[in-house]
Amino acid sequence: MYTLVKILCSAAIIGIVTEVARRFPSYGGMIAALPLVSILSIIWLTVQSESSEHIQRFTYGVIVGLPATMFMLFVIYMAMKSSIHIVFAIGLGIVSWAVFLGVQKAIAGIFNISI
Repeated sequence: MYTLVKILCSAAIIGIVTEVARRFPSYGGMIAALPLVSILSIIWLTVQSESSEHIQRFTYGVIVGLPATMFMLFVIYMAMKSSIHIVFAIGLGIVSWAVFLGVQKAIAGIFNISI
């Protein structure tokens, strides 16, 4: 039952954001840029009584993944600007995200930084 409540609340937020984006694309993009999934995840983890340390590690993971996510969105934007079909643009974005994370992890390893 609890999982169903999480799914319904999360889906409602996504539905509202996409409706705003449909009417006002720039504002919808700005709202979507909010870390909604991260905030919802932190809320759900807190409600499920996860430890503060666990939530801190989750938040650190979000911070580490942020540069790759920004790069992915940039690739998708540029691909669509170049008239590449949305499916391929998203595919390129996902591949660029994975490559970026791999490079980021390799660079962190060179400097003995744990990711």
